[in-house]
Amino acid sequence: MEIARAAAALFVRQGLRATRAEDIAQAAGIAPRTFYRYFASKEEAVAPLYAAGAQRWTQAVREAPASLGVLEALRHAVRETLTPGFGVSASAWEWVRTLIRLADASPALRKVWAEVCQAEEGALAEILAHRLSTHARQAVAVGEADDSAGSSRTDECGDAHDNVSHPDPHPDPDPHPHPDPHPDQHPGPAPDAGPAPNPDPAAPTSTPAPPRLRFAAAVAGAAIRVAVESWAATTEPPTGANGPATLALHNLDALAHFTWEEAD
Repeated sequence: MEIARAAAALFVRQGLRATRAEDIAQAAGIAPRTFYRYFASKEEAVAPLYAAGAQRWTQAVREAPASLGVLEALRHAVRETLTPGFGVSASAWEWVRTLIRLADASPALRKVWAEVCQAEEGALAEILAHRLSTHARQAVAVGEADDSAGSSRTDECGDAHDNVSHPDPHPDPDPHPHPDPHPDQHPGPAPDAGPAPNPDPAAPTSTPAPPRLRFAAAVAGAAIRVAVESWAATTEPPTGANGPATLALHNLDALAHFTWEEAD
C-alpha cells in the first residue's frame, strides 16, 4: 500500500504523464526492480487504492445489520462508506476525485479502474447470495419454531385427554411382564453422530452466485461507480445533494422493484 500511496501522491502532484515508475520507486524507498516485481506499469501501482475503496463498500454490505433487506443493506453501505467522515475524510475525497479524473483521461489507468470494479462486482454477488441464503435459513427456523409451538399445544391437549382414567375392557390376566422372545432383534442405541453442523452465518458463500444476483451486483456496482465518476467530474463538495453518497442512493433506486428471491 505504501507504493500505491506514493504513486497516487505523485500522480496528484505532478500528473500521470510526468511520473515515471522510477519516480514512484524512489518516493516509496524501494529499488525500481522491486517496483516491477509487484506492478507491470506505473498505472497499476494505484490499483490497491482503487481496490481498498471498493472493498470498503462491499465489506460494509457484508457487515450491514442482519435485520435489513438486501436493498437496505446496499443503501446502508453507501451511507457508511461514501459519506465523508465515515472512514474517509473530506480531504481524502479530493484525492479520489483526482484519481478518478486521471482514470477518465488515461486508457491504461481506466483499465485498472475497470478491472477493480469488475472484481468487486463478483465479490458483491457472492455477498448478496450469502445474505439471501442466511435470511432463508432464518425464515425456515422461525417457521419450524412456530410449527413446534403448535405441535406442543396439540400434544398438551392430547395429554390432558389421555390422562383421564378409563377402565381396561380386556385386562391382562398375567400381571407379570412377558419375556422378549427375540431379544437380539431389538436395535441398540443409535450411534452418537456428534452435534449437528452449525453453519456460520458470517461465513461467505462457497457456491457461485446465480445469474440474477450477478446482474443485481453489476447494477449495484454501476450505481456506485457512476455516482463517484459523476461527482468527480464536477467541482461539487463530497457532501450534499450532489455528493457521491446522494447520487449513489438515487442510482440504487433502479433496484427498488427487483425480485431478490428466486421464484419457486
